[in-house]
Amino acid sequence: MTATSVAQAAYLVAALLFVGSLAGLSAQTTARRGTVLGMVGMALAIVATVALALERSARPWPVTAGLILLVLVVGAAVGTWRARRVEMTQMPELIALLHSFVGLSAVLVGYGSYLTAPAGDVVHRVEVFLGVLIGAVTFTGSVVAFGKLSGRLPSAPLTLPARNALNLLVLVLCAALLAWFVAGGAGVAPLVAMTILALALGWHLVAAIGGGDMPVVVSMLNSYSGWAAAAAGFTLGNDLLVVTGALVGASGAILSYLMCRAMNRSFWSVVLGGFGATGSGPGAGAAGAEGEVHETSPDAVAGLLTAARSVVVVPGYGMAVAKAQHPVAELAERLRARGVEVRFAVHPVAGRLPGHMNVLLAEARVPYDVVLGMDEINPDLPTTDVVLVVGANDTVNPAAQDDPASPIAGMPVIEAWKARDVVVFKRSLATGYAGVANPLFFRENTAMLFGDAREQVDKIVQAL
Repeated sequence: MTATSVAQAAYLVAALLFVGSLAGLSAQTTARRGTVLGMVGMALAIVATVALALERSARPWPVTAGLILLVLVVGAAVGTWRARRVEMTQMPELIALLHSFVGLSAVLVGYGSYLTAPAGDVVHRVEVFLGVLIGAVTFTGSVVAFGKLSGRLPSAPLTLPARNALNLLVLVLCAALLAWFVAGGAGVAPLVAMTILALALGWHLVAAIGGGDMPVVVSMLNSYSGWAAAAAGFTLGNDLLVVTGALVGASGAILSYLMCRAMNRSFWSVVLGGFGATGSGPGAGAAGAEGEVHETSPDAVAGLLTAARSVVVVPGYGMAVAKAQHPVAELAERLRARGVEVRFAVHPVAGRLPGHMNVLLAEARVPYDVVLGMDEINPDLPTTDVVLVVGANDTVNPAAQDDPASPIAGMPVIEAWKARDVVVFKRSLATGYAGVANPLFFRENTAMLFGDAREQVDKIVQAL
C-alpha cells in the first residue's frame, strides 16, 4: 500500500473519531471520553499528514522531516506553555485568540496556493478567494474579541454611522473583486484588495457587538474558524481538513443559534449590534435602579443557611474571577452533610464562554447530578429557601421580565428573586457585562454580601 492510501484510510478513522468526540462533548458525563477521542483523532491525522508530506516532497526526506519536526516542536512548546499559564478566567480570550490563528492560517494557505499555481482553473481561484475572505474576517474578528474579553478594548459596541450599509458595501465590493480575480489577468491585486477589505470587515463586525453578546461571539467565531479550515481543505485538496472544518463550522453555528435562543435574540440582531450600547461603570447600577440596599455579613448568611432546607447556587463570571469555585463546592458539601438540599443553577450564557460555569464546577468536583440548567431550576425556585448568587448579574436580572424598555427585555433569566431569600455576592453595585442595571439588588428579600467572593465564602464555611 502507498502512503497516500494509508493516509486516506487514517483520515477516515480520524473523521469518525472527531464525530465521536463531538457526541461525547454533548454531556458532562461523557466529556472526558469525547476529549480523548478528539486527541486520538488529531494525533492520527497529524501522523498521516506528515507521512503524506514526506512521500510527496520534492526535497530529500530528511530535510522535509526536519522542517516538520521543527514546526511541531515550536508549536507544541508554545501551546504547552500557554495552556499551563492560562487561568480559567482567561479561557474565553485564549479561545478567541486561537480562532485568530485558524483564520490567519487560512489566509496564508490561500496565498501560498495561489502563488504556487497562479494559472489555476476557475474553481481553484474561487476556493482561494473564499478561503482568504473567510480567514481574514475570522482573523481580525477574533483579535477584536480577544481584546474585548481581556479588557484591552472597551466592551461597548462601536456604533459607526450607517454601519450595516458599510458592511453591505464591503461585501458587494468583495463580490466584484471575486469576478475580477476569476477573470484573470490582474494577478494578485484583486486578492490583496479583498484581503484588506475582509480584515476591516472582520474588525468592524465584532467591534460593533456589545459585551453582553460575547458568549455568542465566541461560538460564532468558532463557526467562522471551522469554515475557514474547510475552505483551506478545499484549496489543499485535503479531505480530512474539509470534514473537520465542516464539523467545527456546523457545530459552532448550531451553538450560536442555541445561545441566541437562550438570550431570546436572533443571530442577526447580535451581528448587527448587541447589548452594551450604554456605558457601564461603578455607579451605573445604582443610577439605573432605585431602592434600599440590604447589606449582610458572612455570619448572618451562615445562620440563614443553617435554617434552610433547600439552597440553590447561581454561579457567574464573578465566581471565576474570584476563583471561588472550590470554596463554593466545599460550602455545598458541608450543607449537604447537614441534610440541606443544595443544587447549582447554570444559565446557558453564564460567564463569557459557552459551558464556562460547568467547567469551573467540574474542576471543583461538584457532582454532575446537582448541576441543573435554567429551565430545570426555575420551576423549583418559588419553593426554595435561599438562593446564593455568586458573581452572576445579567443572568438573574428581573428587568428582563419586568421592564419592556430594558436592553435585555425578553431574555430568559434564572428567576432567583422568587426564592424566600436571596444573597448576592458582589464587589459593588456595578452593572454586569451587558451594562444593564439590576433591580434584584434592591428587592426586599435580597441581601448584598460585598467583597471578594472567595474570601466571603471561606468566612461562611468557617462560621458553619
